[in-house]
Amino acid sequence: MPCERKPMRYGHSEGHTDVCFDEQGKCILTCGSDGDVRIWESLDDDDPKSINVGEKAYSLTLKNGKLVTAVSNNTVQIHTFPDGDPDGILTRFTTNANHVAFNHSGTRVAAGSSDFLVKIVEVADSGQQKTLRGHEAPVLSVNFDPKEEFLASSSCDGSVVVWNIDEQVRVTSWDILQKSSDVTNAKSLCRLAWQPQSGKLLAVPVETSIHLYERNTWSHVSSLADDFITQAINVIVWSPCGRFLAAATVGGYLCIWDVGTKMCLERQKHEKGYTVCGMAWHPSGGQIAYTDTEGCLGLLDGLATAAAAAQPTKSLKAKESKETKDYDDLFDEDDNQFLDEEASESRSPVKKSAVGEDEDDDDDDLMPATGRPRHRSSFLDDDNSQDAGSVNLDKYDAGDDASSAIVPLVPAVLPRPVYEGPMPTPPQRPFQAGSTPAHLMHRFMLWNSVGIVRGYNDEQDNAIDVEFHDTAIHHAMHLTNSLGHTVADLSQEAVLLACESTDELASKLQCLHFSSWDTSKEWMVDLPKGEDALAVCLGQGWAAVATSGLLVRLFSIGGVQKEVFSLPGPVVCMAGHGEQLIIAYHRGTGFDGDQSLGVQLLQLGRRRRQVIHGEPLPLSRKSYLAWLGFSAEGTPCCIDSEGVVRLLNRSLGNTWAPVCNTRDHCKGKSDHYWVVGIHENPQQLRCIPCKGSRYPPTLPRPAVAILPFKLPLCQTTTEKGQMEEQYWRSAIFQNHHSFLASSGYEIDEDGQNQAQKEQQELLMKMFALSCKLEREFRCVELAEMMTQSVVTLAIRYASRSRRMALAQRLSELALEKANQEQQQEEEEEEEEPHHATPNSGYRHSSEEMRGARQSNSRTPQQNRHEEEEEEEEEETQDEQMEAEEAAESRKPRLNPFKKGPASPEKASPKPVSTVSKDGRVNPFKVSGPVKQSASPAGRAANVLDTMTMSNRKPAASPTTGSKQNKSLVLKPLVPRPKSKTQTTLLQMSSRSKKQEEKEKEKEPATERLKQAEDATPPASAGDNQENRRPKTGFQLWLEENRKSILADNPDLEETAVIKEAMGRFRTLSAEERLSWTEKAKGDVGDVKKRKREEDEGREDEGEEKQREEASAKKKKPLDTSAKLSAFAFSKN
Repeated sequence: MPCERKPMRYGHSEGHTDVCFDEQGKCILTCGSDGDVRIWESLDDDDPKSINVGEKAYSLTLKNGKLVTAVSNNTVQIHTFPDGDPDGILTRFTTNANHVAFNHSGTRVAAGSSDFLVKIVEVADSGQQKTLRGHEAPVLSVNFDPKEEFLASSSCDGSVVVWNIDEQVRVTSWDILQKSSDVTNAKSLCRLAWQPQSGKLLAVPVETSIHLYERNTWSHVSSLADDFITQAINVIVWSPCGRFLAAATVGGYLCIWDVGTKMCLERQKHEKGYTVCGMAWHPSGGQIAYTDTEGCLGLLDGLATAAAAAQPTKSLKAKESKETKDYDDLFDEDDNQFLDEEASESRSPVKKSAVGEDEDDDDDDLMPATGRPRHRSSFLDDDNSQDAGSVNLDKYDAGDDASSAIVPLVPAVLPRPVYEGPMPTPPQRPFQAGSTPAHLMHRFMLWNSVGIVRGYNDEQDNAIDVEFHDTAIHHAMHLTNSLGHTVADLSQEAVLLACESTDELASKLQCLHFSSWDTSKEWMVDLPKGEDALAVCLGQGWAAVATSGLLVRLFSIGGVQKEVFSLPGPVVCMAGHGEQLIIAYHRGTGFDGDQSLGVQLLQLGRRRRQVIHGEPLPLSRKSYLAWLGFSAEGTPCCIDSEGVVRLLNRSLGNTWAPVCNTRDHCKGKSDHYWVVGIHENPQQLRCIPCKGSRYPPTLPRPAVAILPFKLPLCQTTTEKGQMEEQYWRSAIFQNHHSFLASSGYEIDEDGQNQAQKEQQELLMKMFALSCKLEREFRCVELAEMMTQSVVTLAIRYASRSRRMALAQRLSELALEKANQEQQQEEEEEEEEPHHATPNSGYRHSSEEMRGARQSNSRTPQQNRHEEEEEEEEEETQDEQMEAEEAAESRKPRLNPFKKGPASPEKASPKPVSTVSKDGRVNPFKVSGPVKQSASPAGRAANVLDTMTMSNRKPAASPTTGSKQNKSLVLKPLVPRPKSKTQTTLLQMSSRSKKQEEKEKEKEPATERLKQAEDATPPASAGDNQENRRPKTGFQLWLEENRKSILADNPDLEETAVIKEAMGRFRTLSAEERLSWTEKAKGDVGDVKKRKREEDEGREDEGEEKQREEASAKKKKPLDTSAKLSAFAFSKN
């Protein structure tokens, strides 16, 4: 059979389309969602005439030189044909008109819209209209009876209605369709069709079959179905003669039936399986034009010959009684003798062999019994689309001599089994990332982060233009493309080009090494015969080409041939960056529209190794690979045709994490983004918006847009989901720091520290939110991802929120993290200095991360306690005194908080407080190498030092990374009753005035304190301890400058004076603050010297015991941070 399916032609942008022929069949008319009507002289017409009718065109029909279209501005318009001049508006609706149809004479037009109405308009006088009301949902299609007596319409309410045109009443209706809310949600367009000329039958597509209803009686007379059809039928159309009926499905299948015999004469499949939404039969009956939802136009040719061949041969019916019969007679009998309606519905009968075939070929005559007619390959291109319909032999008359003679041959002609499994997907062709299709005359051969390579191949010129984003790399180049190069790559060192082989010439690889220091900047290599270059890429000092021989050939940038290795399958795409080479290839056959791709990632530096060993490359369902490459920082990325961007997550076993979906940013279904580059710092997806297409034009130069990244986490509209998405996105996008550091590259430490700071801030915010929601277990999970210093903040937050059980667990976790850091530092001393060690997230080494941990812990604490500056200042001074007294009273022992060798600060053996660079006393550093003490005073001082170090400036927090002993366990003590008043600097100032008097009576007071400790509560001991506290640098400065402050502000109260003094003290330079602190320390030394002279006669053991007990019982200021005094270390 000479029926042929022509290749599809691109006609419109993606979306709904419609098609029709003119009355003479000279032209094909199509319309689409781009609002154009195109007039094709033939399928091969490269320049069809275009008529713009609106923003979108949903349907069109043509009669008597009048072109009627339903457009998106809720109107039905009319244009002249073939000129395309506007000829007015026929009618208007309140919503879009979905379908229009002419009557047989061309005097009326019917239109159905989404406002549930059907209108019949006179073409000559649009004022004469008839409105048919009764549908309860948008109208899908309308069609005139050839005798112009009835009109049929289908709707989303599931009904098919027949109307009397003159009386405007409903004649009959059938509720046989699936209901839907709108045309876009409808399972099928349900295009109705009356039988031409007589109008005897009305064909209605219902699911996977076609129901035929008889005129006047409106009874269901028969159905047409076929096993080839497994999805809903979308559109149907009658042949001009009225004998054949064609149908197309939403799955892209096309079938043609002989209505009289109910035989399926033709089976075809759309070459890409797209939904067919428009179909028209040529007036001569020899062709069927069809369009799909991707805007393409197709054609079935040679149908007239096929139909004639399938016509039953009546002359053979008269020879049934003759003795001489061949096997063809079995299938040429009257269909009514062995085929009934029931058999037709269950299985499609086979086609009759063509008249005039070689009747001696008995094997060919038996082919129909297998369900595949002879010469089926001539009109069924898709070998995968097979049908096994066969004749039901049980229907034969048992008394027929001819039938009796055939019975013994039945076992030899059993039906062939039907394959109903998934269909294989055509493999994706190789492509170069950042290029447009090679068949375009003007195209981008490459667009990457270095520059743009354009190719021109027209009648005037065949050339290549190379343009650099940064002209400092090289000036623009214009190259003649005499060899016909089709693939290219560009780096900061060279331009690499390759062409396919011809009958005379081999495939060539050409490199323009413009960064070479010598004068010879070009080299060329011929590939072996029969081997074509399919993909090329450039790296740092090397080039690679993948060939059709399943080989990858490596070259140096100067042209030296290096390694050659085989690929497991045909290459799809290849990209290089620095020392990395990534290759995507076919690892097998995909099914049901999916591609089966594998990926290899190789390191081509000094340590050559394979990182990814051919693992499957993840893609979206029914998509293909659209882009493969590296981010600017060197992380492999891939993008599929559905717009999903995936990034290689090295921290999770080289898995691919989806980080963006460009389709979320597209306004229309036919819009796409063409990616040209990816950056991780800052997080940017650089791409070109393409309206109505997948690729941008070369001229004018398209503008580059920047899209943000977003991980597809759940519930990103909530505060919790947003913070989780931000945290994990930041974590994924800073993985490149560890990779670059391990590869020997310099990294941006500021950017790395900033990213880690943001991560810890997000963790702290999520921790606070979980505390607010009373999710304490979740709080511990979040704390496990924090650094040790931020866990300290979490402990303070939990204790201030009165969540003591949570604070206890967090303290244990903090000790574990401190021990882990200590072990890591010990390992780092033995290993390389910059060796990356994963701990608590994405850290690389203690030296790199210590400053980041300090800054991370400072910022959220400062923001949270800006209103409590006075209390914090007092707490700082109190803790300073504690540290001084503890250092003074203890003998030199091992310091469990001593920093590692990498710390810039060293522990001093002297029992004095250390001073930071800005002059502030460091309240957190234990002054001497002391031994871990089991006394409550020692434990309390250590814990508070650890937990409050995050409020200080960077120079004042050297113990951020200090280590703690494994035997220490933080346990809550019974909290003391607190009064409502809080200790302020004013009280401390007043106490300092009384200190001189008490020093005179120091020895008697010491004796009284020793006696009172056995009988008085801990609070009294605390008061005595506080009264002996020396002045700080700020207090000394305040005493000397109090008069000047009061002179400037005589009306200030004492509290306001202290606030003003604190503000002025902070404005002093670091040297000035340091000098005041030194003065205070000098006073402390004098006091201590006098103490040693007065207490000379006492025994050392009694003195140490008394001071440890006094330190344990001293009273803390009763501000909000005083809750933390309920925690202490315990050896148990």
